Amino acid sequence: MRDFTDDLRDLRRRLGEAALYLKVEQNTSRLSELEIEITRPDLWDDQDLAKKVNTEYSNIKSDLDEFLGLTAVVDDLDVLHEMAREVDDASQEPELADGISRASKQLRTLELRSLFTGEHDEVDCIVQINAKDGGVDAQDWSELLLRMYTRWAERRGFTVELSGISEGTEAGILSADFTIHGRYAYGLMTSERGTHRLVRISPFDNQGRRQTSFASVQVWPVMDAPNIEVNEAEIRMEVFRASGAGGQHINKTSSAVRLIHEPTGLVSSSQEERSQLQNRERAMTRLKAMIAARIEEEYEAERDRIAGKPAQVGWGSQIRSYVMQPYQMVKDVRTEVEDGNVASVLDGDLDEFMEGFLRWRRSLDEK
Repeated sequence: MRDFTDDLRDLRRRLGEAALYLKVEQNTSRLSELEIEITRPDLWDDQDLAKKVNTEYSNIKSDLDEFLGLTAVVDDLDVLHEMAREVDDASQEPELADGISRASKQLRTLELRSLFTGEHDEVDCIVQINAKDGGVDAQDWSELLLRMYTRWAERRGFTVELSGISEGTEAGILSADFTIHGRYAYGLMTSERGTHRLVRISPFDNQGRRQTSFASVQVWPVMDAPNIEVNEAEIRMEVFRASGAGGQHINKTSSAVRLIHEPTGLVSSSQEERSQLQNRERAMTRLKAMIAARIEEEYEAERDRIAGKPAQVGWGSQIRSYVMQPYQMVKDVRTEVEDGNVASVLDGDLDEFMEGFLRWRRSLDEK
């Protein structure tokens, strides 16, 4: 009978670590408070508060249920292992090995949460894609990135809300502005902030030459009504007709709104609502969140500079290359994570790159 003692001891160790980063003791107490809160008859008088309370309750309950479920699985494996060893029953080895393997995989998924160390990692995120160098190829590349993130979000059960899109001159898009709704959306998408480089045989070149094109991705957390003052005189508003998938106009009137904050160059769009006024309000809420996030980033960068921490690769820097010719390879220049299946990555298979970034970010924080 094989001895699984060390394997089970390792699972116990990892469960102990999970109890710390999931704040099991603290959140067990908080769950009891929230259970009382969500039964208040007047809770939905304030819908924003009600949504916040219910989201917190759902997230904490999900974490605790997963932790307790894994703890029960390891307890059962311990009992089975002890009984099998007492009678030297080797027939239980496959069940034990399979159970330990499955528990280890579940713990690995859970351990990803320990990498979310940022204040806003758990919230939804605003994403902007902009075509850069490369002409029509860069515009086509921007549209491919929009599809890639949409497919990635679908795989995770997240939803994507398109706020604005600017069509390319011949193909693709000049820019896209959208929100990804899902737990840890911002924490995961921080890995995508920067410049993405594509190398391929251009489908727009009659001579079939290789073309390098670039697109930039920026990401901001969705914050609850940031308490910042914005000078209206510094905001330029543009109106346009809302567009659907493929650039089809879905509104005959110019109800969609784009706000440009002149001092920072930040741009926020909204086309979800029917009226121009409602779209302006939504765009302004997004813009305030973006400005608040920019202020936080500048503060953190200055703090890290004073502390002598190494600078992270950030906005305006090339973070990842996608090479389709003369070979197939996607490589992250920060973490050196790579994947030879370019088609799969462009279809939304990004988890390995995102986890690699989160581990790399934590290693920098520990220096």
